[in-house]
Amino acid sequence: MKKDKHRRNILGRLQRTPKWEKEEFKEIEYEPTPVKDLLTEMKDISELMIDLAYSAILFNSEEIAEEVRFLEVRMDKLNYDIRMMTMMAARSKDDAEQLAGILQIAQAAEKLSNAAGDIVRLMSKKQEPILPKILRQADERLFRTKISEKSAACGQQIGNLRVESETGMRIIGIRRENCWIYNPQSNNMLLANDMLIVRGTDDGFKELNDFLMGKQQVLE
Repeated sequence: MKKDKHRRNILGRLQRTPKWEKEEFKEIEYEPTPVKDLLTEMKDISELMIDLAYSAILFNSEEIAEEVRFLEVRMDKLNYDIRMMTMMAARSKDDAEQLAGILQIAQAAEKLSNAAGDIVRLMSKKQEPILPKILRQADERLFRTKISEKSAACGQQIGNLRVESETGMRIIGIRRENCWIYNPQSNNMLLANDMLIVRGTDDGFKELNDFLMGKQQVLE
């Protein structure tokens, strides 16, 4: 049976995240995947992890921290695949030199992943209240909000609402009941009672939040 070449990518899809401990000790199987797909997913996940890690600290959310831990395991597996791919592809010194750059990019993405993991590990210690205060003073901040049943956003695709272009806010994650959508895409639909994690400015969030609460009918 032919495997779906897009099956690996976990971004932009509604999913119930497995327990990260089970994923960590699951036997790793190498699956041939285009290097472009591997590097793209590693880049997207590493960026997402940093946002989620800061969100976990800011909102004191063990639930979000669990998502970061799962993504850290995911990055380890992607890094394993890309190392296997480069070793199998290198047949000469010239090949090895060209593939070395790919490994350096993958290593940089993994360092970001490890840094995000270190951030959420702070939650196992007694957290200093100064840390969330510092995060709230950044120019671009992280916010959490919920979509009201009264909002015109319900049943609409993100791209059609032009959330980012109208408000400057980027939706980095959607929590829907017991599932997540990481790094939602323009074709992802918003539903009533979705919990969103968004990044942007205070003014942008106020406009977006008013819209999601049903206080205004359109984004302007």
